[in-house]
Amino acid sequence: MNCNNTRIFQTQALNSSALTQANTRKDKGTEVSTPTGEKSQKIPVSQMVRTDPRDPSGRLHTYWQGQTSNLEKKSGLVAVRNIVRSRRNPKDAGDLSSRHELVTEIDYNLHPGLFDIVKNCTYVGVADEVFALIQHNTLLYLVNVVNVSKELMYQQALCRFGNFNAIQLSEPAPLLELLTMALKDDESMSDVNEKEKLEIAEVNTEILKENAEMINEYFSIHIDQGGNLTRLPVVLDQYTPDMDRLPEFMLTLGNDIAWDVEKECFRTAAAAIGNFYALHPPILPNPSGKGIRLYKKNKDSMESAGQADNDLTSTDEDDIDQELLAEAEAAWAQREWTIQHVLFPSMRLFLKPPKSMATDGTFVQIASLDKLYKIFERC
Repeated sequence: MNCNNTRIFQTQALNSSALTQANTRKDKGTEVSTPTGEKSQKIPVSQMVRTDPRDPSGRLHTYWQGQTSNLEKKSGLVAVRNIVRSRRNPKDAGDLSSRHELVTEIDYNLHPGLFDIVKNCTYVGVADEVFALIQHNTLLYLVNVVNVSKELMYQQALCRFGNFNAIQLSEPAPLLELLTMALKDDESMSDVNEKEKLEIAEVNTEILKENAEMINEYFSIHIDQGGNLTRLPVVLDQYTPDMDRLPEFMLTLGNDIAWDVEKECFRTAAAAIGNFYALHPPILPNPSGKGIRLYKKNKDSMESAGQADNDLTSTDEDDIDQELLAEAEAAWAQREWTIQHVLFPSMRLFLKPPKSMATDGTFVQIASLDKLYKIFERC
């Protein structure tokens, strides 16, 4: 009963010199010790790199979401990355000189600065429908997801030339129907009547059937004797293209491929594949924010000129097409997941950014830690 009346504590003498050194250390810099024990020059905090491209922590979406989404739980992120990293394409994918010339052009047009950024960047998050944020050292960049994915798919189409795995379609897709759908949706063909569109579709169908053996051998695009598309290539592991863009892809193959010139044939075919497999925004509009108004059943009457903006953004569940909204949310969530877990890991492994990306707005620097420190130091 008296055990807590008295207690004995072990004490230790305070090292006043160590305390003084700790208190006098400045926050303006950090001393870095070398393996030999010598201290190198202090690194100013405005130039310290606080991210590691190998460490997935620090991504923007982890601060937005209180809990992990079901999509991420089922992702098997480690397995996906292992597959992406372990996939190496054979160098002898094709012995054709024209194919080798195209691959050499990719190396010749490489931008060293962008290549370093791509290899050593840290993914931050999606900025909007087109751009994503990445950090490289102390700089923050906006990256055009459509442009980089298109270039990545183009390069992969040439690197995997003749060595593609295949995506088997659940049902054969008739070329004539695909081409007819594409022509109906093509705004440039709005003045052409239905009969002429059908004739164009038939001509393109015959062109693709005539070249079916070649595109199957080199690009794993299989068209049977009946004019049906049955297989598509696996350009990037763990990724399936948006099948809503399949009609446009087949029309591009029929119209834009230079079949008579080998090198241009391979270039234009790889470019068509790159455009089809690129991570374009989904066909359905983004339902986040004010975009939800596009899924209202009575949106036409609500979007009259005199309607207030808050009426447009009301979220009465009875007025919303829930089935279409769920489909749109799933499509946009899948795209965001693919950008983070498939595109950017693959981009760091395989992409060789061309010099044109330095000036066409694909990579845009929007912040510098050093400059931010200078601005806030004035406050």
